[in-house]
Amino acid sequence: MTQRTAKTPIFAWSLLPAVVSLAWPTMLEQLMQTAVQYIDTAMVGSLGTAATAAVGSTVTVNWLIGSSVSAFGVGFLGYISQAFGAKEPLRARRAAAQSVLMVLAAGLVFTALTLSLSDLVPVWMQVAPSLRQLASRYFFILYLPMLPRTASIIFGTVLRAAGDTKTPMRVGVGVNLINVTLNFLLIYETRQLTLFGQSFTVWGAGLGVVGAAAASAAAFLFGGLAITIAFYRHPRISPRGLSLKPDKRVLLPCLRVAFPNMLQRFGTSLGYVAFAAMINALGETATAAHTIANTVESAFYIPGYGMQTAAATLTGYAVGAGDREQVKAQARMIFLCEVGLMLISGSLLFAFAPAMVGLFSRDAAVILLGSTVLRMVACSEPFYGVSIVIEGMLQGVGKTAVPFVFNIIGMWGVRIVGTFVCTRLLGLGLVSAWGCMIGHNMLLFALFVSYFRRGRWNPLGR
Repeated sequence: MTQRTAKTPIFAWSLLPAVVSLAWPTMLEQLMQTAVQYIDTAMVGSLGTAATAAVGSTVTVNWLIGSSVSAFGVGFLGYISQAFGAKEPLRARRAAAQSVLMVLAAGLVFTALTLSLSDLVPVWMQVAPSLRQLASRYFFILYLPMLPRTASIIFGTVLRAAGDTKTPMRVGVGVNLINVTLNFLLIYETRQLTLFGQSFTVWGAGLGVVGAAAASAAAFLFGGLAITIAFYRHPRISPRGLSLKPDKRVLLPCLRVAFPNMLQRFGTSLGYVAFAAMINALGETATAAHTIANTVESAFYIPGYGMQTAAATLTGYAVGAGDREQVKAQARMIFLCEVGLMLISGSLLFAFAPAMVGLFSRDAAVILLGSTVLRMVACSEPFYGVSIVIEGMLQGVGKTAVPFVFNIIGMWGVRIVGTFVCTRLLGLGLVSAWGCMIGHNMLLFALFVSYFRRGRWNPLGR
């Protein structure tokens, strides 16, 4: 053992509180979002497989739009976290002021785009003709509050870059509670319920799938307003009193980071759309099983994305402070936490897959198919988690071009081509498509780990 390894521990346990303090609010926020998604899916699922398919058929388009908007937030993440690490709070606040312009521009553009294309999206997604009108109406209502949704995404990322993960979490809890409450009132007809032996009448609008969309839209409106108020009142990052005129000194560096990330998110999300379209063509059972399995699986990625937030913010701070050893020590600690958590989540997913799919459907074929693909993907959870964390570190240092290349290769070179060959040419089903998805995830693991080990990602050197 060398003198260096004798004096320097592999894991700097003193960093654990900082990692946990940044990660846990994001994990709780995503847990709440996933719980609501579970409830949404179960409520809509109670209306029948057709309703589940109508709602689920546009889910990947939602990812496409949401992830494209998120890319603008990533552009500000590295800039702001590095500014705080360098003890330059005014530079961070100037970037926050520029994020307001980005919210307005992106929000208005995406509002016009989504509403104008709402009739075409179900056609592009190869939704069954009998479900297209319902799916289109759901999509249109969901995107009426696109401007406040954009504010929630970008301002939430700015707050996290400033080290505040609790405010977005609190707003997210409020959004989810409103969504569930309105779902309960808008989806179902007026009905009799019994609680603790007492029967009472609960009013219901009986709007079905349209009610689910209206509930989500109202919740998004609340979330956008709440996060904007919190953002302007924030003691560290508020843009109050600063100019909102475009500032090239801030916007250009942020956009240089955001643009590759936007291309990555757009390209991969477009891949999700193509992937889902091929699955939708397999029939109602495959679409329902795929939608439910995606919903279930999302809960088990929560540790990964919580640690990604911590990785991005802490890496940005350390780089801004010029502390090379801190960057490396944080990376080791986050990897340890990440792998441990994802091993646990993957094991739970494998063990309880049939029971969890059964929460959303009573169709035996859907349960069998959904639980089969979930148990397959459970084995790849820890590997995908490592990729997520490394990508977070790269976001923190403002390097988004490499993740763009890796993700596009994996999505289109493995998942899409493989799924096309398996489902269209070989006539195989959903299991083969999810096998291609797992191959995509494993390729990302190999590419990201290889790049990380070479050390070129760290601007402070190895």
